[in-house]
Amino acid sequence: MNERRNNPALPPLPEREQIALLDSFETLTAANVVVVSTLQEAECAAATLLAAGIAGFDTESKPTFAKNEVSGGPHVVQFATRDAAWLFQLHRTECNPVVAALIASTELRKVGFGLSGDLTLIRNRLNIEPKAVFDIDDEFRRRGYRRSVGVKAAVALVFGRRFVKSRKATTSNWANRQLTEAQIRYAANDAWASIRVYDALFGGG
Repeated sequence: MNERRNNPALPPLPEREQIALLDSFETLTAANVVVVSTLQEAECAAATLLAAGIAGFDTESKPTFAKNEVSGGPHVVQFATRDAAWLFQLHRTECNPVVAALIASTELRKVGFGLSGDLTLIRNRLNIEPKAVFDIDDEFRRRGYRRSVGVKAAVALVFGRRFVKSRKATTSNWANRQLTEAQIRYAANDAWASIRVYDALFGGG
């Protein structure tokens, strides 16, 4: 494997067929996921996240299919601590200043995978500069992996488990006012898996 040329001790990235044989990775239960619907809920979420100091982080956007179609995303921004996750739908504009403050805060470290595209959309949508953001992919590159790892391969590599991501949820309409249970589960666990991998790499939690 190319990943091992610079570091013979580096375990190779598992292939898709290998990942498919692994036992499933645990996920957050619905009871531990909040779809924020009021400003009060947003402020409570922010207080909990800032107290934690670190959170798994990701965004979801309605997919674009036309060649010159511009994304209006992100439509959902999600944060996860080690115990719970919060989903912010940006059509709830009364909560957006809270979301923006969290993303711009240097007191909350936000960790996730492949975040460059997310951050560009955030800058355009919320007119802020994200701060204290850590892309876990960069850490894998620093450790010698030459290609992007991503959350599924990272979970397999670090935990020996299969992180299930629904392709149907990936390409679903994230701009919907009412998220489906599948969308909620997908978004929450994307962020939660990120903080779990981060903790495993750096000894947190």
